[in-house]
Amino acid sequence: MATRVVATATVRALKGRKLLPTRAALTLTPAAVNRIKTLLQDKPDFIGLKVGVRQRGCNGLSYTLDYASSKDKLDEEVVQDGVKVFIDKKAQLSLLGTEMDFVESKLSSEFVFNNPNIKGTCGCGESFSM
Repeated sequence: MATRVVATATVRALKGRKLLPTRAALTLTPAAVNRIKTLLQDKPDFIGLKVGVRQRGCNGLSYTLDYASSKDKLDEEVVQDGVKVFIDKKAQLSLLGTEMDFVESKLSSEFVFNNPNIKGTCGCGESFSM
């Protein structure tokens, strides 16, 4: 089964921000929750979004976002305000304490991962290093 990329994602390194213990591996802003609800509203075959990580870009790693029709055995499940986000096993450690936001400007709209764990990003923000 081919995966479909849902949206682009940008990563921001948060310098000076300590990793705060939370119940969830990932927290969602209200804007992210609303965007996920919009993406899923006409797609009854999908129950949420899945966040993964892959080798890519000039800095090594980038996040992927796909529709999820089920929860895989080793996925971490985050449920917030009526939406579900599943985190692939390979992405779980890199996302701990991260905030997922959705940002719109005149030129683009994208999910943004505000991540205190990463050491650096590339100039465009698509890839990161740990």
